[in-house]
Amino acid sequence: MPEIDGGGRDQRLKEALEKRVICRRCRVEMEPKKTFFDYLGHNFHTEVLCCPQCGEVFIPEKLVNGRMAQVEQELEDK
Repeated sequence: MPEIDGGGRDQRLKEALEKRVICRRCRVEMEPKKTFFDYLGHNFHTEVLCCPQCGEVFIPEKLVNGRMAQVEQELEDK
């Protein structure tokens, strides 16, 4: 398991790991993986849970309401 310092994205990962997320397709536990996102023309990396078999990614609600909402707000402000 990765070392978690309790701040920002590490806290989101810690919360997701505590939930033990299972892939709907493969029925195996998802594992943390650094993932590249290209969302509305903005790029960022973050560690999210990913299925080791099929690659399905779990995007936690806090990421959607946090970083992705921030990207949307930046675009609206332009």
